[in-house]
Amino acid sequence: MRGLRSQGYGHTKGHRAAGQRGGKGMAGSHKHHYQKRLQDNPHYFGKWGFKRPQKLLENLSVMNIGEIDEAADRLVAGNVATMTGKSYNIDVSKLGVDRILGSGKVNRKLNLTGVKSITSGARSKVTAAGGTLDLPEEESKPAS
Repeated sequence: MRGLRSQGYGHTKGHRAAGQRGGKGMAGSHKHHYQKRLQDNPHYFGKWGFKRPQKLLENLSVMNIGEIDEAADRLVAGNVATMTGKSYNIDVSKLGVDRILGSGKVNRKLNLTGVKSITSGARSKVTAAGGTLDLPEEESKPAS
């Protein structure tokens, strides 16, 4: 093609600048390169998902009741909990836990104090094993 005036690039100015290829970089991504941009990344245009406002989110420290049950002997050895008879007296606020979740098995009799919040599943597992809960909500409610 060297003998030809355009050397295979159409017109005389062909293959000189970015106009021959439709622009540099991301040029034309909303126009003539739109389909190519969507094929490369379907989520390129627009906003995706939902992000909650950070001021509405609470960063709670949570722990499963099964983890507390497994760690009961270590907590007694570390002087975080005490043991009276066969029951373990654990102050959950010393562990830095805000909420207790109900996953795991409870094989020991746990007497939990300083509990800020607990799920119904965790509450039923503790009481089924013979343990007790000291909840601030129950103390503030008037007896009916």
